[in-house]
Amino acid sequence: MNAWSIALQSGAILLREGLEALLVVAALAAFLRRAGAADRLAMLYSGALAAILASLAAAYVFETWFGGVHDDTVEGVVMLAAAALLFYASGWLFLRQDPRRWQADLNAAAGRAVAAGSALSFALLAFLAVFREGAETVLFLHALAKSSGGWSLALLAGLAGAIALLAVLFAVMQVIAFRLPLRPLFLLTSLFLFVMGLRFVASAVQEFQEQAYVDVHPAVVPQWVVDYGLNNGSWEAIGAQIALIVAALAGMAIAAAGSRSPDRA
Repeated sequence: MNAWSIALQSGAILLREGLEALLVVAALAAFLRRAGAADRLAMLYSGALAAILASLAAAYVFETWFGGVHDDTVEGVVMLAAAALLFYASGWLFLRQDPRRWQADLNAAAGRAVAAGSALSFALLAFLAVFREGAETVLFLHALAKSSGGWSLALLAGLAGAIALLAVLFAVMQVIAFRLPLRPLFLLTSLFLFVMGLRFVASAVQEFQEQAYVDVHPAVVPQWVVDYGLNNGSWEAIGAQIALIVAALAGMAIAAAGSRSPDRA
Protein backbone atom coordinates (compact mmCIF):
# COMPACT_ATOMS: atom_id res chain seq x y z
CA MET A 1 0.00 0.00 0.00
CA ASN A 2 1.57 3.32 -1.03
CA ALA A 3 1.99 6.40 1.16
CA TRP A 4 -0.69 8.42 -0.64
CA SER A 5 -3.27 5.70 -0.08
CA ILE A 6 -2.43 5.45 3.62
CA ALA A 7 -2.57 9.23 4.06
CA LEU A 8 -5.90 9.43 2.22
CA GLN A 9 -7.46 6.68 4.32
CA SER A 10 -6.27 8.01 7.67
CA GLY A 11 -7.34 11.53 6.75
CA ALA A 12 -10.72 10.32 5.52
CA ILE A 13 -11.35 8.41 8.76
CA LEU A 14 -10.64 11.42 10.96
CA LEU A 15 -12.46 13.77 8.58
CA ARG A 16 -15.60 11.64 8.54
CA GLU A 17 -15.73 11.09 12.31
CA GLY A 18 -14.70 14.65 13.08
CA LEU A 19 -17.20 16.12 10.63
CA GLU A 20 -20.13 14.34 12.25
CA ALA A 21 -18.97 15.53 15.67
CA LEU A 22 -18.61 19.09 14.35
CA LEU A 23 -22.08 18.97 12.82
CA VAL A 24 -23.57 17.84 16.12
CA VAL A 25 -21.79 20.55 18.13
CA ALA A 26 -22.59 23.26 15.54
CA ALA A 27 -26.27 22.21 15.44
CA LEU A 28 -26.52 22.27 19.22
CA ALA A 29 -24.84 25.68 19.35
CA ALA A 30 -27.24 27.05 16.74
CA PHE A 31 -30.19 25.62 18.68
CA LEU A 32 -29.01 27.28 21.89
CA ARG A 33 -28.67 30.65 20.16
CA ARG A 34 -32.16 30.39 18.64
CA ALA A 35 -33.61 29.32 22.00
CA GLY A 36 -32.07 32.32 23.76
CA ALA A 37 -29.81 30.09 25.84
CA ALA A 38 -26.43 31.28 24.57
CA ASP A 39 -25.17 31.30 28.17
CA ARG A 40 -24.97 27.50 27.94
CA LEU A 41 -22.53 27.53 25.02
CA ALA A 42 -19.54 27.39 27.39
CA MET A 43 -20.80 24.13 28.88
CA LEU A 44 -21.48 22.77 25.41
CA TYR A 45 -17.93 23.44 24.24
CA SER A 46 -16.52 22.18 27.54
CA GLY A 47 -18.27 18.85 26.98
CA ALA A 48 -16.83 18.61 23.45
CA LEU A 49 -13.31 19.43 24.69
CA ALA A 50 -13.58 16.85 27.47
CA ALA A 51 -14.58 14.25 24.87
CA ILE A 52 -11.52 15.06 22.72
CA LEU A 53 -9.23 14.63 25.73
CA ALA A 54 -10.99 11.39 26.67
CA SER A 55 -10.54 10.12 23.08
CA LEU A 56 -6.80 10.86 23.20
CA ALA A 57 -6.56 9.01 26.52
CA ALA A 58 -8.48 6.08 25.04
CA ALA A 59 -6.10 6.04 22.06
CA TYR A 60 -3.09 5.83 24.39
CA VAL A 61 -4.61 3.02 26.44
CA PHE A 62 -5.74 1.13 23.32
CA GLU A 63 -2.35 1.33 21.62
CA THR A 64 -0.53 0.42 24.83
CA TRP A 65 -2.77 -2.60 25.35
CA PHE A 66 -2.80 -3.87 21.77
CA GLY A 67 0.58 -2.52 20.66
CA GLY A 68 2.69 -5.32 22.13
CA VAL A 69 3.00 -8.87 20.84
CA HIS A 70 1.15 -9.34 17.57
CA ASP A 71 -1.81 -11.68 17.77
CA ASP A 72 -3.45 -12.51 14.44
CA THR A 73 -6.68 -13.62 16.08
CA VAL A 74 -7.06 -10.43 18.12
CA GLU A 75 -6.17 -8.25 15.14
CA GLY A 76 -8.68 -10.12 12.98
CA VAL A 77 -11.44 -9.56 15.52
CA VAL A 78 -10.51 -5.86 15.87
CA MET A 79 -10.60 -5.41 12.09
CA LEU A 80 -13.99 -7.12 11.86
CA ALA A 81 -15.31 -4.85 14.62
CA ALA A 82 -13.93 -1.82 12.78
CA ALA A 83 -15.50 -3.04 9.52
CA ALA A 84 -18.88 -3.52 11.22
CA LEU A 85 -18.79 0.04 12.56
CA LEU A 86 -17.75 1.36 9.14
CA PHE A 87 -20.69 -0.40 7.49
CA TYR A 88 -23.01 0.99 10.17
CA ALA A 89 -21.65 4.52 9.68
CA SER A 90 -21.94 4.14 5.90
CA GLY A 91 -25.58 3.09 6.17
CA TRP A 92 -26.33 5.83 8.70
CA LEU A 93 -25.00 8.47 6.32
CA PHE A 94 -26.86 6.99 3.34
CA LEU A 95 -30.20 6.90 5.17
CA ARG A 96 -29.71 10.44 6.49
CA GLN A 97 -28.60 12.02 3.24
CA ASP A 98 -31.42 14.53 3.81
CA PRO A 99 -29.85 16.85 6.42
CA ARG A 100 -33.28 18.13 7.48
CA ARG A 101 -34.24 14.73 8.92
CA TRP A 102 -30.90 14.47 10.71
CA GLN A 103 -31.20 17.96 12.17
CA ALA A 104 -34.81 17.37 13.25
CA ASP A 105 -33.73 14.37 15.34
CA LEU A 106 -30.94 16.40 16.91
CA ASN A 107 -33.23 19.35 17.65
CA ALA A 108 -35.61 17.00 19.45
CA ALA A 109 -32.76 15.86 21.72
CA ALA A 110 -31.70 19.46 22.29
CA GLY A 111 -35.28 20.42 23.14
CA ARG A 112 -35.36 17.76 25.85
CA ALA A 113 -32.09 19.10 27.24
CA VAL A 114 -33.49 22.66 27.40
CA ALA A 115 -36.63 21.36 29.12
CA ALA A 116 -34.43 19.68 31.72
CA GLY A 117 -33.17 23.14 32.65
CA SER A 118 -29.60 22.01 33.25
CA ALA A 119 -26.53 23.38 31.46
CA LEU A 120 -24.80 20.11 32.31
CA SER A 121 -27.23 18.25 30.04
CA PHE A 122 -25.80 20.09 27.01
CA ALA A 123 -22.25 19.31 28.10
CA LEU A 124 -23.25 15.66 28.33
CA LEU A 125 -24.88 15.74 24.88
CA ALA A 126 -21.72 17.19 23.34
CA PHE A 127 -19.47 14.80 25.26
CA LEU A 128 -21.37 11.70 24.18
CA ALA A 129 -21.60 12.82 20.55
CA VAL A 130 -17.90 13.68 20.25
CA PHE A 131 -16.57 10.78 22.34
CA ARG A 132 -18.58 8.27 20.31
CA GLU A 133 -16.85 9.52 17.17
CA GLY A 134 -13.51 9.63 18.98
CA ALA A 135 -13.82 6.04 20.16
CA GLU A 136 -14.69 4.88 16.64
CA THR A 137 -11.73 6.84 15.27
CA VAL A 138 -9.36 5.09 17.69
CA LEU A 139 -10.60 1.69 16.54
CA PHE A 140 -10.50 2.56 12.84
CA LEU A 141 -7.00 4.06 12.96
CA HIS A 142 -5.67 1.12 14.95
CA ALA A 143 -7.01 -1.28 12.32
CA LEU A 144 -5.57 0.87 9.52
CA ALA A 145 -2.16 1.06 11.19
CA LYS A 146 -2.03 -2.69 11.71
CA SER A 147 -3.04 -3.42 8.12
CA SER A 148 -0.65 -0.88 6.54
CA GLY A 149 2.60 -1.47 8.41
CA GLY A 150 2.28 0.70 11.51
CA TRP A 151 1.99 4.36 12.46
CA SER A 152 3.87 5.68 9.46
CA LEU A 153 4.64 9.28 8.55
CA ALA A 154 2.06 9.04 5.77
CA LEU A 155 -0.67 7.99 8.22
CA LEU A 156 0.19 10.85 10.58
CA ALA A 157 0.32 13.31 7.66
CA GLY A 158 -3.20 12.30 6.68
CA LEU A 159 -4.38 12.97 10.24
CA ALA A 160 -2.67 16.38 10.28
CA GLY A 161 -4.36 17.33 7.00
CA ALA A 162 -7.76 16.22 8.30
CA ILE A 163 -7.32 18.26 11.50
CA ALA A 164 -6.51 21.37 9.47
CA LEU A 165 -9.52 20.84 7.21
CA LEU A 166 -11.82 20.25 10.18
CA ALA A 167 -10.66 23.52 11.74
CA VAL A 168 -11.53 25.35 8.53
CA LEU A 169 -14.91 23.63 8.29
CA PHE A 170 -15.76 24.51 11.87
CA ALA A 171 -14.98 28.17 11.20
CA VAL A 172 -17.14 28.07 8.05
CA MET A 173 -19.99 26.42 9.95
CA GLN A 174 -20.04 29.28 12.43
CA VAL A 175 -20.67 31.69 9.55
CA ILE A 176 -22.99 29.85 7.15
CA ALA A 177 -24.44 27.24 9.52
CA PHE A 178 -26.06 24.40 7.55
CA ARG A 179 -25.94 25.87 4.07
CA LEU A 180 -23.09 23.50 3.21
CA PRO A 181 -23.96 20.90 0.49
CA LEU A 182 -24.38 18.05 2.97
CA ARG A 183 -26.29 15.61 0.75
CA PRO A 184 -23.43 14.89 -1.73
CA LEU A 185 -20.96 14.95 1.15
CA PHE A 186 -23.00 12.34 3.05
CA LEU A 187 -23.36 10.13 -0.04
CA LEU A 188 -19.69 10.25 -1.07
CA THR A 189 -18.55 9.65 2.49
CA SER A 190 -20.99 6.75 2.80
CA LEU A 191 -19.49 5.11 -0.30
CA PHE A 192 -15.92 5.66 0.87
CA LEU A 193 -16.61 4.18 4.31
CA PHE A 194 -18.23 1.14 2.73
CA VAL A 195 -15.16 0.53 0.56
CA MET A 196 -12.92 0.87 3.62
CA GLY A 197 -15.12 -1.62 5.45
CA LEU A 198 -14.61 -4.11 2.60
CA ARG A 199 -10.87 -3.57 2.87
CA PHE A 200 -10.88 -4.28 6.62
CA VAL A 201 -12.90 -7.45 6.00
CA ALA A 202 -10.25 -8.64 3.55
CA SER A 203 -7.54 -7.91 6.13
CA ALA A 204 -9.47 -9.79 8.82
CA VAL A 205 -9.89 -12.82 6.53
CA GLN A 206 -6.16 -12.81 5.88
CA GLU A 207 -5.42 -12.72 9.61
CA PHE A 208 -7.70 -15.73 10.17
CA GLN A 209 -6.16 -17.54 7.20
CA GLU A 210 -2.70 -17.08 8.73
CA GLN A 211 -4.00 -18.89 11.81
CA ALA A 212 -5.58 -21.62 9.64
CA TYR A 213 -9.06 -20.76 10.90
CA VAL A 214 -10.13 -20.09 7.31
CA ASP A 215 -9.07 -22.02 4.19
CA VAL A 216 -7.12 -20.38 1.39
CA HIS A 217 -8.23 -20.82 -2.22
CA PRO A 218 -6.19 -18.45 -4.44
CA ALA A 219 -8.06 -16.29 -6.91
CA VAL A 220 -6.77 -14.14 -9.74
CA VAL A 221 -7.40 -10.46 -9.02
CA PRO A 222 -5.80 -7.32 -10.52
CA GLN A 223 -2.53 -6.40 -8.81
CA TRP A 224 -3.78 -2.94 -7.88
CA VAL A 225 -6.56 -4.57 -5.85
CA VAL A 226 -3.94 -6.35 -3.77
CA ASP A 227 -1.67 -3.29 -3.58
CA TYR A 228 -4.45 -1.17 -2.11
CA GLY A 229 -5.46 -3.89 0.34
CA LEU A 230 -8.93 -4.30 -1.15
CA ASN A 231 -8.49 -8.06 -1.37
CA ASN A 232 -5.76 -10.58 -0.56
CA GLY A 233 -6.37 -12.65 -3.69
CA SER A 234 -8.40 -15.46 -2.12
CA TRP A 235 -11.90 -16.67 -2.92
CA GLU A 236 -12.76 -16.56 0.80
CA ALA A 237 -12.18 -12.80 0.93
CA ILE A 238 -13.91 -12.25 -2.40
CA GLY A 239 -16.94 -14.27 -1.28
CA ALA A 240 -17.25 -12.31 1.97
CA GLN A 241 -17.02 -9.00 0.12
CA ILE A 242 -19.55 -10.02 -2.53
CA ALA A 243 -22.00 -11.10 0.18
CA LEU A 244 -21.63 -7.72 1.90
CA ILE A 245 -22.12 -5.83 -1.37
CA VAL A 246 -25.27 -7.82 -2.14
CA ALA A 247 -26.58 -7.16 1.38
CA ALA A 248 -25.88 -3.43 0.99
CA LEU A 249 -27.66 -3.28 -2.38
CA ALA A 250 -30.63 -5.13 -0.90
CA GLY A 251 -30.71 -2.68 2.00
CA MET A 252 -30.63 0.27 -0.40
CA ALA A 253 -33.50 -1.24 -2.40
CA ILE A 254 -35.57 -1.75 0.76
CA ALA A 255 -34.85 1.81 1.92
CA ALA A 256 -35.80 3.20 -1.50
CA ALA A 257 -39.04 1.19 -1.55
CA GLY A 258 -39.89 2.41 1.96
CA SER A 259 -39.34 6.04 1.00
CA ARG A 260 -41.77 5.63 -1.93
CA SER A 261 -44.48 3.83 0.03
CA PRO A 262 -47.88 5.58 0.33
CA ASP A 263 -47.57 5.70 4.13
CA ARG A 264 -44.60 8.05 3.82
CA ALA A 265 -46.26 10.32 1.29
